[in-house]
Amino acid sequence: MVAIESDVPLAPKTTLGIGGAARRFARVGSVDELQEALRSDDNVLILGGGSNIVIGDAGWDGLVVQIGMTGIAIKHEGDHAIVVAGAGENWDELVAQTIDEGLAGLECLSGIPGLVGATPMQNVGAYGQEVADTIERVRVLDRRTGELVDFAPHACQFAYRTSVFKGRTRWVVTEVQFRLPRSRTSMPLRYPELARGLGIREGGRAPLAEVREKVIALRRGKGMVIDPLDPESRSVGSFFMNPIVDKHALETLEEKLDASTTIPLWPADAGRTKLSAAWLIERAGFRKGYTVGRVGISKKHALAIVNRGGASAREVLALATEIQDRVRDKLGIELVPEPVIV
Repeated sequence: MVAIESDVPLAPKTTLGIGGAARRFARVGSVDELQEALRSDDNVLILGGGSNIVIGDAGWDGLVVQIGMTGIAIKHEGDHAIVVAGAGENWDELVAQTIDEGLAGLECLSGIPGLVGATPMQNVGAYGQEVADTIERVRVLDRRTGELVDFAPHACQFAYRTSVFKGRTRWVVTEVQFRLPRSRTSMPLRYPELARGLGIREGGRAPLAEVREKVIALRRGKGMVIDPLDPESRSVGSFFMNPIVDKHALETLEEKLDASTTIPLWPADAGRTKLSAAWLIERAGFRKGYTVGRVGISKKHALAIVNRGGASAREVLALATEIQDRVRDKLGIELVPEPVIV
């Protein structure tokens, strides 16, 4: 039988370090335990590694189920390999293992905190790669039927930092399958900052281990690698998504700026344009290190909201709202939070 605890503090189980207690809490290590736990309570919150979630000060008046299914299987097939990982596996450890195996496709996603099961939910991406590029199958437990269901990539409806699973409580990810090329060099590197750091041209390739090392160094410099010795890493990483805007919104932004201003932008789908949320935040007047009480903007990256010690969820969300309001008022752009807010 799955062990269920009472009145368990949730703040220590998140990278932000805030949030009240769970009235009931269970960590499940198998699908059977997951099914048993879900049958015991109708009011359920699924928790992974706690790296992309803001839990309210009141906690959760129900059952919190933390995913703990582990196991990694790698099968080499010709020029590629099939990698199957349990949802409870540490994501960065999986990335490191695939690199050691000589498998490309996840190297730019090094250093990202959290568990494997969360990656398809928000289509985790960084430095020009997304998990959608390599996912072949996502296995989920359907809470309506109690059965396991496999989702092919097209059924996952992957898009920028989202999928069919994000914001939905029906499906609980239990396992993810990846198809990775066998190679000791990376996939073509599309992110200019990373390519420059490696001393290669954009679109070039580099040894997997070197790419991983450089990605982690870049992330660490922005406070995006969880480190108990770095107070600037006490966050959920990027608090806002980079906005994707249509032609009218881009023209409105341009009208609000001096004609000589160069806006960082990238082409997106359907003729739209992706903007830099960090640039917008700083352009709206917020500086790195801006602090209000016990919360602030990271000294290393304008996209991270940091718990400076003993902060509440109310304080974090008040600062997030302040940022959103000023960016909207000054620049006409709506910033959307990236983490799940409970």
